[in-house]
Amino acid sequence: MHKELTELKYCLYARKSSEQDERQAMSIDSQLKEMADLAINSGLNVVKVKQESHSAKMSAQRPVFMEMLEEIRNGEYNGILTWAPDRLSRNAGDLGSLVDLMDAKKLAHIKTHSQEFSNNPNEKFLLMILCSQAKLENDNRAINVKRGIRAKCEMGWRPCMPPLGYFTRAATGKERDVIIDEERAPYIRQMFEMSASGKSGRHIRQWLDDNNVRTRKGKHISLSIIYRMLKNPYYYGEFEYPKESGQWYKGNHEPLITKELFNKVQGALVVPLKPKWGAKEFPFKQFLKCYSCGSSIVGEEKIKTRKDGTRKRFVYYHCSRQVDYSCKELFAREATIIEELSKLSGSLISAESQLEPGLINAIDRFEKIISTTRSMPSRQAAINDYINYVLKKGTSFEKTRLIRNLNIEFALHERKLVNVN
Repeated sequence: MHKELTELKYCLYARKSSEQDERQAMSIDSQLKEMADLAINSGLNVVKVKQESHSAKMSAQRPVFMEMLEEIRNGEYNGILTWAPDRLSRNAGDLGSLVDLMDAKKLAHIKTHSQEFSNNPNEKFLLMILCSQAKLENDNRAINVKRGIRAKCEMGWRPCMPPLGYFTRAATGKERDVIIDEERAPYIRQMFEMSASGKSGRHIRQWLDDNNVRTRKGKHISLSIIYRMLKNPYYYGEFEYPKESGQWYKGNHEPLITKELFNKVQGALVVPLKPKWGAKEFPFKQFLKCYSCGSSIVGEEKIKTRKDGTRKRFVYYHCSRQVDYSCKELFAREATIIEELSKLSGSLISAESQLEPGLINAIDRFEKIISTTRSMPSRQAAINDYINYVLKKGTSFEKTRLIRNLNIEFALHERKLVNVN
């Protein structure tokens, strides 16, 4: 070691990239220990120690490194001690700043574990070659990673975690490395079918909650996640990578739904430009038929403005006339249908074991609440009370879920319900 080098003031600089391409680089603690030992053995005067975890790919992006350059300009020290040249720079901008400081005689010496660079043409040139080589390695690594990702996509594997409804496993030969989550997949299929039939996202979310369907981390599935899932083509077997790149690939995983169902859902998700005032869900049409011609029943709302300016909504059900265009069956008010079903509440559900888990849970919660105010003579009485509550005060989702579980079919005839079982 030259005597003049022992009189220099050094900054010990250690860097570890937080990015994947440098995961194998020496840790910061190891760098600090090795270089501190080197400083003692070589008699170097280290006046400051700096460390950071930051990539050196882009110039002027490392706050600690930029602070070190500024302190060198201010004359606080004139030497740098670091593990290797690539700890200082992997880009042309930061390398140029170091060389400029050498040319200005602000930076006299750079010492690494196996090399040293002083302010002379040959050593500065070598420093530039080594740092440029590090940049070349970075650039080539990025190209190789992109090529590997593209090859994986062409093989049908999306290079990221699959959406809810799938699991990943290590690829073995020709077997899939993406497998179906048998627990959640049936619910996801039904979720698409519900959306295609016009069910809202909130309706689906409530249904998922009632059936205790959760994310992989055990959290409730939010409304935003539901809509992202409904718009994800991965479920019918295709994916775009990168996102919004226009590059589409056919997946090698097993689809959960058909492309036709997916397209139908996309059409159902389109929001009308001018939605009409009032709710548009008609839960009772799902289990009614026209008594005269056998057509399905449709719902229709009417908004009437009162003299005081308030508005009231009325819902009517009538024959769709799909079978007989001249069918004469009369309109029936929803209030009338609710009143008739309420009278039949004791016979609407005969086997609780056949009910959906979500409906059973809802009945349990209802029974627990009302038991605080009065005692229930029997489970059937609790079920009857729950049916009456849902019919008269329940949400559209609760009514739809209840109707879906009824074991009786009705037809609409002369504004009344007729049992057709």
